[in-house]
Amino acid sequence: MRFASQRAMPRPNVLVTGGAGYIGSHAVLALKDAGWTVAVIDDLSTGRRDLVPDGVPFYQGSIADRPLVDRALKEQSIGAIMHFAGSIVVPESVEKPLDYYRNNTVATHSLLSAAVDAGVKHILFSSTAAVYGEPERVPIAEADPKQPINPYGASKLMTERMLEDAAAAYPFNYGALRYFNVAGADPEGRSGQAGPGSTHLIKVAVEAAVGKRTHVAVYGNDYPTRDGTCIRDYIHVTDLAAAHVQALQWLIDHPDENLVVNCGYGRGLSVLEVLDAVDRLTNLPLKRVMEGRRAGDPPELVSANARILETLDWKPQYQDIDRIVADALAWERKLNAEK
Repeated sequence: MRFASQRAMPRPNVLVTGGAGYIGSHAVLALKDAGWTVAVIDDLSTGRRDLVPDGVPFYQGSIADRPLVDRALKEQSIGAIMHFAGSIVVPESVEKPLDYYRNNTVATHSLLSAAVDAGVKHILFSSTAAVYGEPERVPIAEADPKQPINPYGASKLMTERMLEDAAAAYPFNYGALRYFNVAGADPEGRSGQAGPGSTHLIKVAVEAAVGKRTHVAVYGNDYPTRDGTCIRDYIHVTDLAAAHVQALQWLIDHPDENLVVNCGYGRGLSVLEVLDAVDRLTNLPLKRVMEGRRAGDPPELVSANARILETLDWKPQYQDIDRIVADALAWERKLNAEK
């Protein structure tokens, strides 16, 4: 059943952490498009200042900088936080685990402490399907075991637990949105994935398609999947941003409840199937180089998405893989033209 709003609650001002990054900048656009009042904090380690729309108050620095966060919360009269700031590269987390626990878990502790002291009522957290590890079944439901196999997933699961415990002790509620594989770009060309050294398959593939890379590495073709390559549930970043707006509204309408949902389309595509989609759209086959498996990569991650569809007023608009790739490709060509 779909939960209906019991009463019209006033919209709080929203602080978006990591709002100059890939997903965070799309959330800022979705909030602004829907008429919310937004501010951004970002240290610009991977984000771009120009992805924050004109007129949005911007604070440059870390969420672990308590005086900076305190100032942003006070100056902007913040009542809700969308929290995207953190490190997100799975192989890097295996190589630098302490960096990930610092950036994702310890820094979030500082942010939550500031939020509680400032009286923030709603916190929406950018979590990940990596909290499940290698799933016992596919598709993966929210109640399935959480057994992360890399420090990235473990650091996010620790944050979920911290939110659960803090929300039980302090007067706020929280949402944790567990993303599967996010891809694509704003259909209007206002934002997209721009950070250096991306490991996301579709980003890498469109970079190769516009000549920024000589080839696409395929990490492992001996997995127990239909073509031997990893299968993932790809979700368009604009659909994901819309889910954040709906989830925040749900938290406002249900102040005594918390929300944990998977964000995905409930179906998976293999690495080779995604590359085939890029080939279709460019009519120029990408060079594919087969390499060994990467550490920390499960064979298949696909969401069971019944809960998000039943709970939120969310209807995906961009779930065709050709559309996801086309928007990513258009953004990559725009980046190329800027140089």
